[in-house]
Amino acid sequence: MKTLIVEDNTAQREHAERLLRERVPAALPVSSVADGAQALLRFREAPAEFLLLDIQLPGKNGIEVAREVWAARPLTRILFWSQFKDEVYVRRLAQIVPPETVYGYVLKSSPDEKLVQAVRAVLCDEQCWLDREVRGVQARALQSPAAVTEAEYEALIDIALGLTDRGVARRRYLSRRGAQNRLHSLYTRLGVERDEEPGSLYSPRNRAVFEGLRRGLLNADVLAEENTILERWLAENGE
Repeated sequence: MKTLIVEDNTAQREHAERLLRERVPAALPVSSVADGAQALLRFREAPAEFLLLDIQLPGKNGIEVAREVWAARPLTRILFWSQFKDEVYVRRLAQIVPPETVYGYVLKSSPDEKLVQAVRAVLCDEQCWLDREVRGVQARALQSPAAVTEAEYEALIDIALGLTDRGVARRRYLSRRGAQNRLHSLYTRLGVERDEEPGSLYSPRNRAVFEGLRRGLLNADVLAEENTILERWLAENGE
C-alpha cells in the first residue's frame, strides 16, 4: 500500500482522498480509514509508505498511531493534518520522531494547494515540511527561554488534574519541598506570580493551568488521556 489517510471526519477524508488521486499521482494507490485502531490494523496487514494522519481521532489519537507505526517501521513518512497547533502536540511529536525520519505537519485551515505541496515534499521529495505557524510553536516549545521542561510539564499536568503538593510529591517520587520547587519553577517559566498570601489576587496553581491552556500545553483531550493514566497509577499504588 502506498498511502493511508486516517481521518474521522467523512467529508475531510473523502476530500483528501480525492485531492491526492487527482493532484499527486505518486501517492497512488490511496486508501482511508476513520480511526486510529483501524489505521494500525490496516498498517499491520499492508504497511503504507506514507500516512496522512489526523491528530485528534476517536480511540487512539494520531500521536499514538505514529508512535506504533514508527516503532515498527521507522522510515514511514507521516504528514500530520490537524486543525490544531497546540504546543502539547509539538512537544509529543518531538519525543517520538525517529532519527532520519521524514515527516510534516500541515494545518487543516490551509488551502488545498498547501496540502498538496506538503504531501509532495514529504512523500516525493523526502523533505520535512512544517506549516509556518507550527514552526513558530515549535520554536517556543523547544528552543525559547519560555520552553517548559519535561519536569515542569509533569507538574502542570498534575495540578491541572487536581493533585495537591503532597499528591505531586507522591506521584513523582519527590519530597514535598522538591514538589514545591518544581511548581515554583513552572510558575516562573509561565510568568505566574507566586504570591499566595491571603490578600493576593491570583491562585498561582489556577493561573498556571490557565496559562497552560492559553499556550496550548493543555487541552481537553490531553487531560482526559492523562486522567486515565493517573487513575491507573492510583489503582496500582493503592491510593
